[in-house]
Amino acid sequence: MGGIRSPLLCRRDLTITFPPMHPSLRLRAALLLCSLLPAAALSAADLEIARVLPGWRSAESFHRLSEYFGAKSNDGDPRILRSQPAEKAGYYWLVRLKNPHASLPGARFKLEVIGPTSPEPKTFLFAADLPSGSSVFQIGLTGSDWPGARARPDAWHLSLLAPDGKTLLARESFLWEMPVRK
Repeated sequence: MGGIRSPLLCRRDLTITFPPMHPSLRLRAALLLCSLLPAAALSAADLEIARVLPGWRSAESFHRLSEYFGAKSNDGDPRILRSQPAEKAGYYWLVRLKNPHASLPGARFKLEVIGPTSPEPKTFLFAADLPSGSSVFQIGLTGSDWPGARARPDAWHLSLLAPDGKTLLARESFLWEMPVRK
């Protein structure tokens, strides 16, 4: 019985031999490998939420240096989306996205929150034009939509929706998936 003797697998007199592979099996293995590689590359290049960091932010934390010198408020980058745009103080979710595709105008963030004041989830929608590449969004519940600086959400679920309403991706807190007691 012939075989391939590999010197890398030999140690003293221990030799591991591999039986020769039939040509049709080699072809099948090569085709399988070639078909799996593009699928892995496509899934790695999809839209992705890299990170979500929730936390309270005061109105003063949004002041930029230019505002101290008389310039008007500038909410450029990161993109800031508020439930009540006139109010700055609130509970925010910093969301870092990676989008290797073309920009997506008309996208929306859907934020569902179970807060400290009610066991029922409240839903908030935020319009967001999603650029290509890496981007950062600050999504905030501000004004009367959040009870105050000491309040924390019990659970939350954040989705990115396509213009047609289809969910592109989602991220939630650990407690969002906990079973409900009956």
